Amino acid sequence: MTLKLLLAMFALVIFSTGLYHTLKPLPAGVGYRGSEAPLTGAKLLTDITTHGADGTVRFDHEIFDEVFRLIGQANRFILVDMFLFNDSKPDGVTHRPLARRLTETLIERKLANPDIQIVLISDPINTFYGGTTSPQFSQLRKAGIQVVETDLNRLRDSNPAWSAWWRVCCQWMGNSAHSGWLPNALGGGPATVRSYLALPNFKANHRKLVVADEGAQLRGLVTSANPHDGSSRHSNVGLSFTGPAVASLLESEKAVLALSGAETRIVERMIDNNGQNQNLAVSPDADTLQVVTESAILSSALNIIESAHAGDRIDMAVFYLSHRRVINALIEARQRDVEIRILLDANNDAFGHKKNGIPNRPVAAELVRSGIPVRWCYTRGEQCHSKLLIKRNGADTADVLLGSANFTRRNLDDLNLETSVHLRSKASSPLVKKAVDFFETHWYQGPDSHTIMSLPYETWADESTLKYWRYRLMEASGLSTF
Repeated sequence: MTLKLLLAMFALVIFSTGLYHTLKPLPAGVGYRGSEAPLTGAKLLTDITTHGADGTVRFDHEIFDEVFRLIGQANRFILVDMFLFNDSKPDGVTHRPLARRLTETLIERKLANPDIQIVLISDPINTFYGGTTSPQFSQLRKAGIQVVETDLNRLRDSNPAWSAWWRVCCQWMGNSAHSGWLPNALGGGPATVRSYLALPNFKANHRKLVVADEGAQLRGLVTSANPHDGSSRHSNVGLSFTGPAVASLLESEKAVLALSGAETRIVERMIDNNGQNQNLAVSPDADTLQVVTESAILSSALNIIESAHAGDRIDMAVFYLSHRRVINALIEARQRDVEIRILLDANNDAFGHKKNGIPNRPVAAELVRSGIPVRWCYTRGEQCHSKLLIKRNGADTADVLLGSANFTRRNLDDLNLETSVHLRSKASSPLVKKAVDFFETHWYQGPDSHTIMSLPYETWADESTLKYWRYRLMEASGLSTF
């Protein structure tokens, strides 16, 4: 009887722990929606990887060139918040050394101007949750640069079936960067058992952004690209901008510093000193930009899709699409005669490892059955990593949503930390035209083209009912990496 009572009490503790950390109050600033601000100094940046029919590959990549330019000219302040920041990569393919280059560029700027304030925020996956050391972080700290590894424990648990056990049995043990003995699945030095126990929590600071002074003003950059060597061949999009929206970006980053127990006064001072935190009146026909994070990104995406009418066009290019509210909104929009095109990664491989196509292939089958055309990005080991949503209507207005967030439960339901930007502009503006060109270049250059950028749906079609319900279970439970 005593054993049964102990087992029941233990089960109650596990259940209560899982329930609390699934529903607990969010840290301040999560799900942030900035004020609509005038769109100023905006530049759309694209990374495009093109494969020729003859086997050649071409890289037209702009994003990290702009990152390095911004850092190299800054004099007062640099803030970088990037998810993957390491040099791991699959063998046999040449990659751009983004992690080394970013580390060197930040250190060179600090040495050239010792008074500059530099803050790097990143995800603890880069130290395998404390079980290894990051050579990049060590070099940056040695140079006097503040490095903040995000405290993910403050976030809600996205995989409670595992995290409830982990919080009871293992979280209190901490970790050690000097006692690893297991092979490191993420690359780098030996890993600990505790690192592998932390891994299935499946939560992240998934943001990808930079803020730096540029003359008398601040410039922000929000993107889907990581300073990760193994990701350097991916296709991505980003937006660089100035003006009051940069203050919103800094406000959202202040929340990450605060929940991680880090100093926030530097960021607060940059907002105040630059006078970019004023709520400016915006005329109804003005081009605007709005910073959105976590669940506020979901609200923007649903607003864009649900406000579409017959004759409007929606184009989406995204690495992961699995969020049920987004999928249902797309299907309902198609029923209203909205023209929709979806460009997806086939989820075929990642960093040299084969994948099973979940979630995109089951989702694509559902969309195609609903009359929504789908094409697959043509990739050769790299990923179609963009997170881009465009809506255009006959009144020459457009909405564009882009940034770090995939359209999944983990990315949009306040589980990961994410940052995107929602801009409204004329459909005929150069910025929107470049976004549309990015999409259409991929959409129309198929197997019959000199350069291949996408493949028809039939290439990776998967109508498996079993795989569909497997995706639905993984999405609902959090037992997944997407």
